[in-house]
Amino acid sequence: MAGSALAAGILTIAAGLSLGLAAVGGAAVTAQRAAGAADAAALAAADAASGAVVTAEDPCTLAARVAAASAATLTSCSLDGFVATVEVKAAYAGLAAVSRARAGPPEGS
Repeated sequence: MAGSALAAGILTIAAGLSLGLAAVGGAAVTAQRAAGAADAAALAAADAASGAVVTAEDPCTLAARVAAASAATLTSCSLDGFVATVEVKAAYAGLAAVSRARAGPPEGS
């Protein structure tokens, strides 16, 4: 009987650790997805603002569409000349990962 209780306890602990590691892993993946979405959205907005990408859309509208394609939501977008600064949010299990990115021509150009 003591061996069965010990085995049950070890299995319970292992299951709890597995669930915890899965949650942490999912959150890490979501944070990386948000960072990638922010980078892509900022690049899209900067390219649209500079004319490198020809589009009839506003640069921030294009950035929102690019962020949505990465399962993220554009929460802010600002343009300063050809420099775009964006912020996106992605959700995982009720938690939000927020990432910011800036794109544009090199400074001094």
